[in-house]
Amino acid sequence: MPRVTMPQLGESVAEGTIGRWLKQVGDRVTKYEPIVEVITDKVNAEVPSPFEGTLTEILVQEGATVPNGAEIAVIEEAGEVAVAAAASAPSGAAAPAPSAPAPAAAPAPSGGSAPALSAPVPAAAPTSAPAPASSVTPAPASAPVPAVSAPTAAGPHEEYHGPVTPAVRRLAREHGIDLGLVHGTGHAGRVTREDVLAFAEALRVGSAVPAPVPGAPSPGAPATGAAFAAAAAPVPGMPGISAAPPTVGEAAPPPGAPAPGILVAPATAPVPAAPPAVLGEGDQLKPMTQMRKGIAAQMARAVSVPMAYLTLEVDMSGVVALRESVKREYEARESVGLSFVAIVTKAVVEGLRRNPDLNAHWTDQGLVRRAHINVGIAVAVDDGLIVPVIHDADRLSINGLNHAVVDLAARARSNRLRVDELQGGTFTVDNTGWFGSIVSAPIVNVPEVAILTMEAIQRRPVVVDTPAGEALAIRPMMYMCSSFDHRATDGAQMGRFMQDVKRWLESVDAQTAVW
Repeated sequence: MPRVTMPQLGESVAEGTIGRWLKQVGDRVTKYEPIVEVITDKVNAEVPSPFEGTLTEILVQEGATVPNGAEIAVIEEAGEVAVAAAASAPSGAAAPAPSAPAPAAAPAPSGGSAPALSAPVPAAAPTSAPAPASSVTPAPASAPVPAVSAPTAAGPHEEYHGPVTPAVRRLAREHGIDLGLVHGTGHAGRVTREDVLAFAEALRVGSAVPAPVPGAPSPGAPATGAAFAAAAAPVPGMPGISAAPPTVGEAAPPPGAPAPGILVAPATAPVPAAPPAVLGEGDQLKPMTQMRKGIAAQMARAVSVPMAYLTLEVDMSGVVALRESVKREYEARESVGLSFVAIVTKAVVEGLRRNPDLNAHWTDQGLVRRAHINVGIAVAVDDGLIVPVIHDADRLSINGLNHAVVDLAARARSNRLRVDELQGGTFTVDNTGWFGSIVSAPIVNVPEVAILTMEAIQRRPVVVDTPAGEALAIRPMMYMCSSFDHRATDGAQMGRFMQDVKRWLESVDAQTAVW
C-alpha cells in the first residue's frame, strides 16, 4: 500500500514534528486533501495526501519528530485489495545484529527513504577517511593550515553504533564530524541535529568542544583522554580552524606551545554538559517549541559573526506629513492603513540599489551579490519571531510594499505562510520602534550581511537652518540602527548606505508617489 512520507518543508529543513493529525485511521481522503499538520523551525504547514483512498495506519504519533523522507502514514488506494501479510512484512533486508561490525566501505546513503528509527544505523566512515570534497574550504594563502592529526597513542577511536536519524548522520558527514566524538543530549544519549551543529560551531570558532561524559548513557564512544584530544583537534575541511599569526603587540607562543587557533585538550578534565534544570518550589519549566529551537540555532550561528553597528538620526517630517495627507484617502481606497514600515522599506530598497554589496550573502568563498532584492520583514508572533520575505521588493511601490507587509504579518501570526515566503531573503528590516524602543542593536540574519531596524518616531527639539540662521524646532525624529557582518563589508560602505536611506526619507514630501 502507498506510504505517505515526511516532505522537505524548506531548503534548510531536515526534519519535521507531527503537530496534529487532521485525519484518523479509517477516514476517507481525497488526493491533495490535507491529512496532517507538520511543525518545523520555520513554518507550520498542512501536508496534503498524495493519494486518494482510506487512511489505514498512522506510523508517527503527534509530537514525534522524524527526518525528511520518513514514512508517517499508510493509505489504501481506492480499489486496492489490502494484503495484511504484505503490509506487515519488512520492506528491506533484516538489520544486522548490533554486535556485527559495520562495513567500512559502505557509508550510510545520503538520500532515499529513512530506515526504521528503532533499528541501529551503521556508523559513518571513521575520521581517518577524507572529508567530502564539497565540505572542504581551501585556506587562504596568507594563513596556511598546518596538518594536524588526531592523537593515536590510545589507538583508533571507536565507531559510532548508536541510534541516529539519517538526517543527523548526513549532517555529520557534511561537516566531517565523527559522531562518536559528539556528546548526545537526546533521549538515552542520542545525538541530535543540534548536537552536531553545536559541535561544528565550537570547532569553527575555536571554543572548547564538550566530550562525551564517562558513564553517561551515550551510545557513542567513551570520553577517554584520546577521544577528548581527538574532539579538540581540528577536523579536516572545517573552516575557521587555522594557525593565525600573533597580532601586533602579542607575544609569539613559546617553543612547543600550540599555534593560536588550534584546539588542544586542556590539562584539567573536560567540562561536562550542562546538567538538567533543577526546579524549586513554584518553578515551572517551559519546554522549547520547534520555533524556539530554530531561533536558538539561528542565533547560535549568528553569534559567531563579527558584527559592527551604526546608528543615524533621521528627520521624519516629510514622511509623517505625507502619511497624514493621504491617510483618509488611502484607507478608503485600500481598506488598510499606510504603515511607516512600508515607507522605510522603500527607502531601504532604493539604498540597496546604490549599494549592491549589501544585498548579498556571505560565504566562505566570498560575497555573493544577489540579483533580486528580497527584503525580509521581522514579525513578532506568539513566543517567537518570523521573518517572511517580500520577493522582488524593488518592483513594488509604497502601496505594493504596504500590502505585502500587512498580508505577510497577518498570515505569519495565523500560521498560514508558505515555505517559499520564508526563504531567499537578502536584507532584513525590523521595526523595534512599535513598542517604544529608541535605540537597539539588531542581530544579522545570516547569511545576509546586514539588517536595519527602525526605532520609535519621537518629537524632539533639534537645531534647524532657517533663512535667519540656526533655530530650535520640534521635529518628528527617528533613529535607524544597523548591524553588519564585518567579514563582508566595512563601516564606510555601511555608512554610505545608511546616508542614502536617510537622504531618501528626508526628501519625502507631498509629491512623493504612493501608488
